[in-house]
Amino acid sequence: MLEHKVDQKDLEEAQRIFEEAEGITKTLGGWQSWLIPLIAAAWSLFQLSISSFVLLEATVIRAVHLAFALSLVFLAHPMFKKPRKNQVLKYLSIRERITLLDFALAIVAAVLALYIVLDYVGISQRQGSPLTRDLFIGFALVILLLEAARRVVGPALTIVATAFIFYGFYGPYMPGPLAFKGVSFNRLIGQLTLSTEGIYGVPLDVSATIVFLFVLFGAMLDKAGAGKYFVDIAFSLLGRFKGGPAKAAVLASGLTGMVSGSSIANTVTTGTFTIPMMKSVGYPAYKAGAVEVACSTNGQLMPPIMGAAAFIIAEYCNVEYVEVIRAAFIPAVASYFALMFITHIEAGKLGLKGMPKELVPPFVKTFVNGLHFLIPLVVLIVELVVFRHSPQLAAFRAIIALAILIPVQNIITNIYRGKPLDNALKRSVVQIWEALVAGGKNMMGIGVAVAAAGIIVGIVTLGLGGIITEVIEVISGGNFILILLITAFTSLLLGMGLPTTANYIVMASLTAPVIVTLGADAGVVFPLLAAHLFVFFFGILADDTPPVGLAAFAASAIAKSDPIKTGIQGFRYDIRTAILPFMFIFNTDLLLIGINSLWYAAWIFFATVIAMFAFVSFVQNFFMVKNRWYEGVLMLVSFMLIMRPYLFAGKLGFENQPMVSYVIGLSCFFAVYAFQRMRKEPEPAGEFES
Repeated sequence: MLEHKVDQKDLEEAQRIFEEAEGITKTLGGWQSWLIPLIAAAWSLFQLSISSFVLLEATVIRAVHLAFALSLVFLAHPMFKKPRKNQVLKYLSIRERITLLDFALAIVAAVLALYIVLDYVGISQRQGSPLTRDLFIGFALVILLLEAARRVVGPALTIVATAFIFYGFYGPYMPGPLAFKGVSFNRLIGQLTLSTEGIYGVPLDVSATIVFLFVLFGAMLDKAGAGKYFVDIAFSLLGRFKGGPAKAAVLASGLTGMVSGSSIANTVTTGTFTIPMMKSVGYPAYKAGAVEVACSTNGQLMPPIMGAAAFIIAEYCNVEYVEVIRAAFIPAVASYFALMFITHIEAGKLGLKGMPKELVPPFVKTFVNGLHFLIPLVVLIVELVVFRHSPQLAAFRAIIALAILIPVQNIITNIYRGKPLDNALKRSVVQIWEALVAGGKNMMGIGVAVAAAGIIVGIVTLGLGGIITEVIEVISGGNFILILLITAFTSLLLGMGLPTTANYIVMASLTAPVIVTLGADAGVVFPLLAAHLFVFFFGILADDTPPVGLAAFAASAIAKSDPIKTGIQGFRYDIRTAILPFMFIFNTDLLLIGINSLWYAAWIFFATVIAMFAFVSFVQNFFMVKNRWYEGVLMLVSFMLIMRPYLFAGKLGFENQPMVSYVIGLSCFFAVYAFQRMRKEPEPAGEFES
């Protein structure tokens, strides 16, 4: 059986990092310990009701969604995370109870968020001429929203949003191309709080109608035991291979990442099992943590959730959600295959073997015992892909399937073990309750973050977008590659302090349109979806970018390694992911845009995986054995020819014949394989550990 040993203190530290990033920072007792779970569960039930039998106007749904998120944040997060000595500051950092101030802030914030609904008719009739009351309440909502964002996701988003607000006021006084006509206080507050162009905009709508259900689905699947099942399946398949625990970590994180949508949650969930196992077969602690960080971070690339941003991408690009999944599939899966290959190379360098047979769960038994966990996933995929139902309806039906599955699973288990059925029903109620609570807790950060990001979006739509395009064009000198580098760097920088979804919203508003516009000016047509995925990929990579990468801190707590060293190694592993956006922005075949042939799509997938193997081999300077200089060159040539087939085929005189470039690139790759095969020493007995 699969065993794992993690010191309780290390696990608690990793859990603390996760909770502070996405959950709760207070430890409550007495009746207060029930308050937050009750509100979180009520929020989940509200979201389920509007997906089925309750019909509400969109603005009402957004306002109620924001009210729940704000109230939970103020109840769950103290003003200061670290205890203070000053009497007043000490009161503001209390973690053992909810203070009267936090109660007041929670209630006031909820009422302010609901104001647009409470006076909906009046606000509609005086659009453009707000009352003093409207402005006061709107200003107070902005202040409390920024404070809530600071509490739950850190100061970065609050600082950026505040900077944009000041820019809106002081734009006329800025020099040169930074000059902006500016806006009045009345117009700014009206835009942000009394319309659907700011805080109550598209991101909050997607969070309220779609994202919540998928997060709830992931929480319910985890409470049912699917997370442990995915880990066991991964170990049963790959545990006995050379460096097997690392390969299992990649597969397990890919599976859980499909539904978790959080790199830190993924790290804590799967890393508890995988990191100790990696260390047990010889991986250094920092590399064991780095592997888990890399594969957990990339879990947000995996459809269907993609860090909750996939739904917002679909709205911004005005495409069906299935099209986003289709476009992200090859880059996401190829990236995971490449990471699997990295773990194989590391195992080869370190001379590692697999796990002993007795520690690896038998595949057939493990697979069959948890086969029922695949039912809700199949329901979700069929609803989305076959019936083409909305993501909201698909997620709701998958949740219903899971809610039925949980008691059935517990009843069958108790019958098999000869235990009373009433225990099974009690356990089912507890699991469903815990899932409802977890759904609300996990969403408070996302709800507040997307609403705060809406402040930036609202200011950009006031006319700042054209200024941003001009500024980036001036900075880059019109060089399109430099524009992409600026966008990538900015996404990484902002992503160090912002959650993936908020980072994507900000960068999608600021730079994605710039990529398309300036590309067209340079004579290059870029699909809007490609530009948005470019921004999204780099926002994800920030989760393991030192010095802030929270996923690295969580992994290092479990691995007992240095977090900075772990983060740097994880980022080195993720270079393969960082290169992909620069490839698919120019070669949209990788996103299957305009590709309708199933066979050609399969060919692109195969070639892309080989190209990623070639790139990994070049970066690691190792394939089957250490590369000779010319083998490294051949691997780089192989990567470039396969990833940019139209460019190089054209340079060779074969315009619009990419297959020529593919064939030459694959020939280079397999030539290196042949060279190294001849000089590689025979594999010693023990490729599989017995």
